[in-house]
Amino acid sequence: MDTSPAPLLLLALAFCCPGIYSQKLEVKLRSPKDIGQLRVGQRLELECHTDRSHGASWIRQDSSGTLHFIVFINSLSKPTFEAGQRTSTRFEASKDSTIYRLAVKSFTPQDQGSYFCVMNLNQMLHFSPGQPAFLPATTTVAPSTPAPTSQGSTTEEPNLTSPDPDSRMQEDLDSSCLAFLCVTLAGLCLLLLQLLATTIVLHQLKVAPTPLGAPQA
Repeated sequence: MDTSPAPLLLLALAFCCPGIYSQKLEVKLRSPKDIGQLRVGQRLELECHTDRSHGASWIRQDSSGTLHFIVFINSLSKPTFEAGQRTSTRFEASKDSTIYRLAVKSFTPQDQGSYFCVMNLNQMLHFSPGQPAFLPATTTVAPSTPAPTSQGSTTEEPNLTSPDPDSRMQEDLDSSCLAFLCVTLAGLCLLLLQLLATTIVLHQLKVAPTPLGAPQA
């Protein structure tokens, strides 16, 4: 029976925690040769080179830091896409020995992000380094009428520096991981309180005095 893809929550947790990047996973670009030449409608082909054939998943991280499951390829080279589908209108997936391939049939702006290959080795999720795939930025200059300026005056250019998307994504991931860990710790505390209450009740039953007239054990 095929293994189901790991839940996105588990992927998010593994993505936050240190030491999950594996040198055994390497993503290589097949097409286009230069990722900077990626265009809408073009085919994007990626390869994940590993030293195992246990099965691997492909996920995408968008610009907001959200992880999107794409496909799981098992050891028998059978892909399972989102919602348990065997085929996809947007993606193709295959396996050749220990190389796991992913193809985006027709690239769209919604497919932009960083692509990762994920494997479950020794009960730990290992992530490859991310392969960025973004469309070239296009800027539109609006026509403007220059205002008259007095001689000797200077015009300061506005600061067009935008925040680093990598640092923003890392901050979002750190916040998600912290929230998940807080919820997990709260659940563990509740479980410990329940165990403590059960222990107290059992102890009270053991030391309860024997009613008068009751036969001694």
